[in-house]
Amino acid sequence: MGSLSPPRPRPNQQSSPPSGFQIFMSFCAKQPPSSSNDMSSNWITRYDPSNNAWERLTSIPGLLHNHVLKDFSMVSIADSVFVVGGRLYRKVFGSGQDTDDDDTGEVRSTVLRYDVRNDSWSRCAPMRVARFDFACTVYDDKIYVAGGKTTVDCTGGLSSAEVYDPALDQWKAMPSLTTGRHKCVGVTWQGKIYVVGGFAGRSGESWSILEQCSAEVYDCESAKWDLVMGMWQLDIPPNQIVAVDDRLFSCGDCLNAWKGHIESYDGKLRIWNVVDGSHRRTLSCTIDTLDDATGANWYQMQRVYLTMAAVGTHLYVLAGYRKADGGEDISSLVSVVHVFDTSVDGNGFGWKSFEPTEEHVEMELCSHCCVVRH
Repeated sequence: MGSLSPPRPRPNQQSSPPSGFQIFMSFCAKQPPSSSNDMSSNWITRYDPSNNAWERLTSIPGLLHNHVLKDFSMVSIADSVFVVGGRLYRKVFGSGQDTDDDDTGEVRSTVLRYDVRNDSWSRCAPMRVARFDFACTVYDDKIYVAGGKTTVDCTGGLSSAEVYDPALDQWKAMPSLTTGRHKCVGVTWQGKIYVVGGFAGRSGESWSILEQCSAEVYDCESAKWDLVMGMWQLDIPPNQIVAVDDRLFSCGDCLNAWKGHIESYDGKLRIWNVVDGSHRRTLSCTIDTLDDATGANWYQMQRVYLTMAAVGTHLYVLAGYRKADGGEDISSLVSVVHVFDTSVDGNGFGWKSFEPTEEHVEMELCSHCCVVRH
């Protein structure tokens, strides 16, 4: 069978990733379930790097049959995964494997908590404001959310922000952002809350390119937001930004989740720089797989999802690929994990890959991943 594996790195030039962690994601089906036992709504999948194992664990509770949740946030605190907000779609399956998503218009304030150890769900206090496409991050065991949209047909984003304390099961209002934002990204960095990019503009005004390229930074001690102009250098919102030690990393925007390389943010110069050795052709939208025996092109694969998680000094890039020209000899989708060691500078040996895993159903990523230590 063709392989997605790249040239093997030199093991002695990489640090070992921390042990005792797992990566959690939410998916929904892109084709009609083959049996009544298949999950037609959102399910939670766990990836374990210790044995390269993918496992479906549970469905998100409270969703109607053939309804899926999208544009929500999924974050972790200790042994719990939190599913926050989002909007609901009614899944309409078309002919073959094509699907249509019929937006119901329901935007949720619901917060659900999944206990990883006990495999159980509980309902938390809802957000004060229903929202989707918002920034979300965790700091000091609290969940911070900001921006987003509260109705499907509104043109502007929210400026409101709030914080959740799981110990009290309580949401508390925060000072508002300086401008409304949606499709913005949240990340905790150097002890502060960053809300980066997004479609931004003040109420009643058109989107501002300058504000879309900016970030807002919340200092928990002073309880105020500061505007940082030019932190995101595109007018297209970022896809993901993750923190590793004192550095921020990104690999794409909301139109193209993989630019072909990883970039790191220079906080002093306020610019994003390409990380040496981080280029990766096999994460592109369309790739040609190679036959292991002959080295010849075998078939074309199309990327259908990509998400990134930070663990120690390592970036885990989890991606799904579909065979572009159809066929019955392989499954409709394969999932593969590529790992980049950010502590390896400039020698081209920062990457390694795990063996691809065949999936039994074509699926769609519904929210970015989160990491749980166990």
